[in-house]
Amino acid sequence: MDRVSAFDEPLKKLLGGATAKVMAEHLDLHTVGDLLHHYPRRYEERGRLTALTELPLDEHVTVVAQVADARIMMFNNGRGKRLEVTLTDGSGRLQLVFFGHGVHKPHKELLPGRRAMFAGKVSVFNRKMQLAHPTYQLLDARHDDDPADVTEAVDAFAGQLLPIYPACKQLDSWRIAKAVDTVLPSAQEAVDPLPPALREGRGFVPLPEALLRIHRPHTKADIAAARDRLRWDEAFVLQVALARRRYADTQLPAVARRPVSGGLLDAFDAKLPFTLTEGQQKVTGEIFGDLATEHPMHRLLQGEVGSGKTMVALRAMLTVVDAGGQAAMLAPTEVLAQQHHRSVTEMMGELAEGGMLGGSDLGTKVVLLTGSMGTAARRQALLDLVTGEAGIVIGTHALIEDKVQFHDLGLVVVDEQHRFGVEQRDALRSKGKQPPHLLVMTATPIPRTVAMTVFGDLETSVLDQLPAGRSPIASHVVPAKDKPHFLSRAWERVREEVENGHQAYVVCPRIGDDADEAGKKKGKKKAAPEDDAEKRPPLAVLDIADQLAKGPLAGLRVEVLHGRMPPDDKDDVMRRFAAGQADVLVATTVIEVGVNVPNATAMVIMDADRFGVSQLHQLRGRVGRGSAPGLCLLVSEAHEASPARARLSAVAATLDGFELSRIDLEQRREGDVLGQAQSGVRSSLRVLSVIDDEEVIEAAREEAVRVVADDPGLERLPELRTALDALLDKDREAYLDKG
Repeated sequence: MDRVSAFDEPLKKLLGGATAKVMAEHLDLHTVGDLLHHYPRRYEERGRLTALTELPLDEHVTVVAQVADARIMMFNNGRGKRLEVTLTDGSGRLQLVFFGHGVHKPHKELLPGRRAMFAGKVSVFNRKMQLAHPTYQLLDARHDDDPADVTEAVDAFAGQLLPIYPACKQLDSWRIAKAVDTVLPSAQEAVDPLPPALREGRGFVPLPEALLRIHRPHTKADIAAARDRLRWDEAFVLQVALARRRYADTQLPAVARRPVSGGLLDAFDAKLPFTLTEGQQKVTGEIFGDLATEHPMHRLLQGEVGSGKTMVALRAMLTVVDAGGQAAMLAPTEVLAQQHHRSVTEMMGELAEGGMLGGSDLGTKVVLLTGSMGTAARRQALLDLVTGEAGIVIGTHALIEDKVQFHDLGLVVVDEQHRFGVEQRDALRSKGKQPPHLLVMTATPIPRTVAMTVFGDLETSVLDQLPAGRSPIASHVVPAKDKPHFLSRAWERVREEVENGHQAYVVCPRIGDDADEAGKKKGKKKAAPEDDAEKRPPLAVLDIADQLAKGPLAGLRVEVLHGRMPPDDKDDVMRRFAAGQADVLVATTVIEVGVNVPNATAMVIMDADRFGVSQLHQLRGRVGRGSAPGLCLLVSEAHEASPARARLSAVAATLDGFELSRIDLEQRREGDVLGQAQSGVRSSLRVLSVIDDEEVIEAAREEAVRVVADDPGLERLPELRTALDALLDKDREAYLDKG
């Protein structure tokens, strides 16, 4: 058997069909390699009993404890049998209960004084914590021999570390441990991905040894050494994949798009009523440098809400038009595409009317392309693109359709990157005669470590400076359930803002129309009666707008906006709100990004606890865009001590999007961070934390760049190539390749 096939061996060959089936279905473990990379979550010291006083209700737990007493109880006139066992660990007591035919074996084995490991779900019966029908494994037998033998046995027992594995209801931790014992000899055949010089230089243990130590450690130092090694492997292999992707990009041909003196960009700059911030100028320089090269730009532009990313992107698009190419901006929603189109044409003025009556000789056409456009307008837009008449197109995923053809696509700008699948971005990029330059924008600030891991194949530009004239935003949590008068005061504040000549947003999580209700009923599981009381449906735009117009905001001009309105109606509402013809806009998160109404100074977010941290930060960024200070009120019925309230307090406490994104990511699973929902594959990271392991990721990136520069095809490092194939399977490799 060669070295690779040992890890590729299906588990059912070694463990039997039933166990392998449970592992595949519930833990996503299929091969020997998968199981060897299923590391213990933590370790129990066998000599130290787990505190029974700290058991979490309704969770699956593993405890090590001693039997204090056991007794058979009869019920149902002697027809039913119940075994009750009391455990103790010196700090507390816990009851186990077994019913029916299941009482015989534990009744024989769980005798007072016996110690065992028990696993089950913690429940409460008669105000006492209990485990019903737990699975268990005896840890020590009764000794009637020489007391010295007993002491020796206990010492040996106490000196061991007991691995506790991520488990499931169908398969307990120690059954997984037994399965690991079966496959552990294969660890000797692990292919070590690290070049020997790198491994020795950093003092890492060999990979087979790291696997043995993490699964069966003798000391805590074993665990630390194994984790250090495995953490580095994960960071390094991922960074090598990204470094190879960056290297491959530099080998692709692209048309250099250099700035042209006296062209469209110069004419646009001359019209600007303000000067660019230092940050905008610096980032523009980085982008123009990339555009001037003969391989495709691959750059991430991230920045705070309102830091002027759209202005930077527009100037890049104008440069490409000056150089004879076309630019496409891809937006995630029709509202945002229309908003971008409106703001770009307003900023450009006659420069956006190239070839039209009254248009500038230097100008170009700026067209909009969305799925719901009328046939005639759509046909004209497609014609303008294929002839090259339109230098700039702004649209939704409608841009990706096969019938959309460009004359010479030179730049793709993707707004709100996280909302597009990699396939969609790739489809648009394939429309160029040669690979176009790519600028990816996100208004959700990303901690540097995450950017290095998730967007490691992109060069990164950061805009962290707000343009002059942006005002501070005050944020407060409004505890509607505990203090209803705070909510009344919130509506008074909205009224005061309107009386001072300003406007306000009210945001709700749900629309509240018939389609909304039907979808909710269709996907709803039968809830327990107590759930109905606690979990009311999220507040809806149509209901809240009606209540406000008849109640606390009576007399004000209240409008609604949501994603299921016809496109022309949505556009009409946004135009009227932007023109000051409506006082309050009650909307869903369609206003989350890109919407720019400087006169809107207040925002009330209903059921704010139902939104994520980054989303709340995005929404808040819609106010304070003019000279008057902004106000954001986060309304919630969440309990004061709940995690949801803690999240809201964090949002209220800082306007730093990078700090908030860090908080957000710390509360989420790492798989989400790595975009597994998009790629459809399991995260390859098991030990590495992209939030906490900044130094490891940075060092691994530097080493990876060196290795790839020296040997792009990894010809001299076959073990590293094998590890890449194993850790980043075909789906994930394709995910990275599509960028």
